[in-house]
Amino acid sequence: MMSTEGRFAGVLKIIRFNIRFYVASVSGLVLVIGILALHLLPPWLGWIAFLGAVVMGFWTIGSVLVSWYVYDFSGVTRWEWMRTQLHKVPRKWVNIHAGLDESTAALKMLFPDSEGCVIDIYDPAEMTEPSIARARRMYPTTEPFVTGKFDHLPLPGGDHDEVFLLFAGHEVRAPERRTQLLCESSRVLEHGGQVVLVEHLRDWPNFLAFGPGFLHFHSKRSWRRNIQEAGLEVERESIITPFVHCFILRKANG
Repeated sequence: MMSTEGRFAGVLKIIRFNIRFYVASVSGLVLVIGILALHLLPPWLGWIAFLGAVVMGFWTIGSVLVSWYVYDFSGVTRWEWMRTQLHKVPRKWVNIHAGLDESTAALKMLFPDSEGCVIDIYDPAEMTEPSIARARRMYPTTEPFVTGKFDHLPLPGGDHDEVFLLFAGHEVRAPERRTQLLCESSRVLEHGGQVVLVEHLRDWPNFLAFGPGFLHFHSKRSWRRNIQEAGLEVERESIITPFVHCFILRKANG
């Protein structure tokens, strides 16, 4: 979803995009601590409130720490690791994002002799998360782009050897529409081309890190179903960190 410009740039952006969640969490913790300190609840209810506060605090602090680890410390969003995932340097690529583009500049630096284009598939009717709209306002894209849709990428078929979907595909919420997005990604690929899909998954590591927020992501099983339905197959799957997966896809008969 984002690249980093400093030691804490990524996590600070995550907090800003989700400021209402963090304000509500901190306010809730302060309220519960105050109630417990004043002994306003019977003991059994106080223990329940205490355990709830511990869980809330764990997920609030954990989400901040994991966001810092992923977006600032680990180098995931500096994208240098991608060199080892691709079987060749792309000649002509397309980067698809959902309203927030913080990877195109890095891709241009990684592949300076290639030709790249950017497509924004953001649809406010489809992508209703307030954090997306907030991110678009706070960090408008500076890279040239064309507007597309999950079921229509304004590109000719078989014209690109690499399609990048970097922390963007999960914003398409309906499974059948994610399949359509992958179908379109496959359509624009030339023979032997690849789709690079990078995502958090709806799994135990992300549940421990983000609590109920992990429901914003999709399971590996769901992604594999979308991939198969789109006529693609997984050429390689890599765990970039315990919280981030990379799928290298190709046409099933490619």
